[in-house]
Amino acid sequence: MKTFKKALAMAIALPLTLGSASALAYGGGGHNGGKHNGCDMQDGRKVFRALDLTDAQQDEMKSLREANRAAMTAQRQGLRAAMQENHDQMQTLMLADNFDDAAVRELARKMSADQAEHRMAMLENRHKILSILTPEQKEKYKQLQSDRRAKCEARWAEKKQ
Repeated sequence: MKTFKKALAMAIALPLTLGSASALAYGGGGHNGGKHNGCDMQDGRKVFRALDLTDAQQDEMKSLREANRAAMTAQRQGLRAAMQENHDQMQTLMLADNFDDAAVRELARKMSADQAEHRMAMLENRHKILSILTPEQKEKYKQLQSDRRAKCEARWAEKKQ
């Protein structure tokens, strides 16, 4: 009877011990619980709060953000379809018997052009938002962004050590 209890205790304890050791060794992947040490989009929004925008500026910025959100929502489905098509073409090319250099280059050009168009739209929207600011607010924005960048670089450097 004693050997049965010992065997049962070992059968229960061994998986628990190995499982907890594995979980502790994993350590969460270093993602810091999804936090970015104050260097994420929320921190960027604080920059705009520090600019002391007028009510008219805030209203205009809000309408621009809402218009951009609506436009991006409308484009999202088309972008997903294009990305899926590109992915399928890439898989077809990679699984082919022979490497087709010309087809891969053409696909890479198409993907780069799609990415450039997306980046252009994003920068155009950012320009519209920043054009709302007065020259004094733009200078303050530059300084706040510079301070934020330095703070984030210091935090990332500290984190890497």
